[in-house]
This record gives sequence, structure tokens and C-alpha cells, in this order.
Amino acid sequence: MSTSTAQVNRRAPRFNPKVFAVAVVASLVLGALLGWIAKTTGASWLVTTLDTIGSVFTSLLTFTVLPLIFTAIVVGINSLRSVGGGRTAARLGGKTALWFAATSLIAVLIGIGLGALFQPGRGLVIEPDPAKLAAIGEKTHGSWLDLFNGLVPQNLVSAFAEGETLQVVFVALLIGAASYSLGDKAEPFVNFSRSAFEVIQRVLGWIIRLAPIGTLGLIGNAVATYGNEFFTPLLKLIAAVYVACALVLFVVYPLLLRFVAGVSPVRFFAKTWTVLQFAFVSRSSSATLPMSRQAAENLGVDRSYANFAVPLATTTKMDGCAAIYPAIGSMFIANLFGIHLGPAQYLTIIAVAVFGAIATAGVTGWFTMLTLTVGALGFPPEVVATGIAIAYAVDPILDMMRTATNVAGQIVVPTVVARTEGLLDDEVLAAPSAPPLLDDSSDARLARA
Repeated sequence: MSTSTAQVNRRAPRFNPKVFAVAVVASLVLGALLGWIAKTTGASWLVTTLDTIGSVFTSLLTFTVLPLIFTAIVVGINSLRSVGGGRTAARLGGKTALWFAATSLIAVLIGIGLGALFQPGRGLVIEPDPAKLAAIGEKTHGSWLDLFNGLVPQNLVSAFAEGETLQVVFVALLIGAASYSLGDKAEPFVNFSRSAFEVIQRVLGWIIRLAPIGTLGLIGNAVATYGNEFFTPLLKLIAAVYVACALVLFVVYPLLLRFVAGVSPVRFFAKTWTVLQFAFVSRSSSATLPMSRQAAENLGVDRSYANFAVPLATTTKMDGCAAIYPAIGSMFIANLFGIHLGPAQYLTIIAVAVFGAIATAGVTGWFTMLTLTVGALGFPPEVVATGIAIAYAVDPILDMMRTATNVAGQIVVPTVVARTEGLLDDEVLAAPSAPPLLDDSSDARLARA
């Protein structure tokens, strides 16, 4: 081994997925225990401590999201140059979007089926927290008009400053396409974006290492705040969402992998389990992006295509939040207030899930998508606000499974498309399972080699 290689190996980040998995599970258990202690003893200082830990971790993840998405999309679009010309890039983009819609259709049908089976909300009588009801009323509900009106920012700075994820995605797509069309003239800008992307990934890698601590705070605060007061009455809603997500995650995706992509589901989960676990505890598809992208590459997806498809999927492909939950959530609110849903209403739910997934971009994606769906169904505003305020009590529990399902789909679709386009490397796929590195820098990649 050369001296330079040895130095790189010493600098390479050490990340053991088994240790990480044990640490996260231990944090879940310990956090729930501390939350229960805080709830039963009335220890306000413990509740405050858990809330602070969880809030700081969430803030650390959030501040990296917009620059990560922007640079990832710009770099991803320009990466398509190595897999063909403009027509090839357009074909890949179109096929990726088609698979996004197809899997969303399957997911929303499963959501409707499980909603009909569990009938969440039927016979439930719960008074929502007035504070949560007021907070829900202040949120901007999703609508098609607002979606299109809010797509274009007044200026680039405001999109980032105000946290408008959808606007950042729109701008990134425009700038990415423009830099692609300029070729060599835009190379300095593309190189800068690539370097910025690597820097943000490194920072995010450091933050991800804090996941066990953040998990302890997030779960502990949820248990301390809600306890069993709302958990038991809303058990049907939780069960319906979890079972529906599990069917998509462990049945639909494996079938697509096996029969369309020719990928063993066992190998898929072996190479993505750490990613899915982090998505579950962090509840953030965007924060999981670097790990998702590397997982796709570990499955043999061509790096150039992965650089494009996974960032795009992270902001627009959310089967858990955009298909399953709006379907079940709409049925929950309808049952709660005795509203009958007929065939036309179910077709409306399906149409919104398939065509409105882009509205889920951002931290409040599930809220935008759910209100977009119930708005299309014509539910009165007070019914919507009350229903969501009640369901909001168990949202952290629901969001963990929704996000894990989102991230799995964001890796599965690029894998399927890569196979159909001859962009899947079977040698890489067959290689021993390598955990996605948290710090995916050039040094780390050299160390792996």
C-alpha cells in the first residue's frame, strides 16, 4: 500500500452500520422510557431537555436541505452529459417521471384499500387541542392555484431565505438545464456547484452521526407530550398507515425490483437498510439524500444517472406522504364527520396523488398534499382543520414510516429505470454489501477503492 493511500485510509470516515443500527434502536427505547418518565412524573425540565435535543437536531438537518437540493439537482442534470446527449437526458427524465406516477398510483390504491379495511376515524370522538387547531388554521392549505402561483420566486434570495423548497427546485431545474445547454462555458459554475455539493454532504455527514442523540430527543418529547392520551383512540389510523406503507415497502417495491429490475430484494435491503433506518428516525427525505444517492450507486446504478434521479426523487417522489397518507387521511376525516365518499371522490384522491406529487416538496409536504386532496373533495375548511388537528397528535409516529417508504421509493425507481436503460452495473450490484458512507467525498471514495 502506498503512503498516500495509507494516509487516505486513516482520514476516511469510520462508519459501522451495525453499531449505528444498535445505537438508533437503543435511542428509540431510551427516548421512549425517558418520555414516559417525564409524562408520569411531571418533570418539566426533562420534557424541555428532550424537546431541545430534538429541536436542535431537526434544525441542523433543516439548514442543509435547500443548498443540498439546489446543488444536487444542478450537478445531477449536468451529470447526464456522460450518458448521452439531450435526447437521452430527456428520455431518462420522462421515463423516471412515468415510473414516479406508476408507483404513486399503486401506493394510493393500497392506501384506499387499507383505509376501507381499517375505517380510521369511524365512531371516534376526540376534542382537538385548541392550540393545534389554531396552528392548523394558520397554515397555508394546498391548492392547485397556489401551487402554480408559488412555483416561481420573485428573486433567488427570497426562495432560499423563506425556505420555499418548491421554488428552489424550480430554479435549480432551470439553472441546471441552462448550464447543461451552455456546455464548456458553464463548466466553472458546474465545478463550483459540485464542490459546494461535496462540502454540504460532508457537513451533513457529521450531523447524521448525531442521529442517535437526536432520536432520543425526538421520540422522548413525543411520548412525554402525547403519551397514550391520543395514541390509543387513533390506533386505527396508525395501523392503517403502517400496514399500507409496509405493503408498498416490503411487497410492491421488492416485486418491481425482482421482476423489472432483476435485483434481489434481499440484496436491495442489505445495501439500503442503514439509509431506511436513518430516514425512519430523522423523518427527512432531503437529509437522507446523500445516503440514498450512494445506496443507488451501491446497487449498480450509473453514477451520472443517480446524481440526477435521486435528488429529483427526493423532492417529488413520496409514496408515503403524497399517496398513502392523503388517501387514508382523507378517509379518516370523512369518517370522523360522517361524510360519505363515493366512486367520484375516490377517483379524485387517485388523480391528486398521481398528478400532484410535486406539491409535496418541502418539510410540510404531507400537509400540503393532504389539504390539496381534501380541498379537491370539497370538505369544509372547519372540517379539514379539525380533522388534521386531531391526527396531528400522532403525526411524529406516522411520519417515521411515511418517510422510510418515501426514501425506499426514491432508490427503487432509479434502480428500475437504470435496468431498463442499460445503466445498471451487475458487478457492482453483486459486490458485497457496502454501507453508504456518511462523508461521500473524493477521499472516501479513493479509500474504498
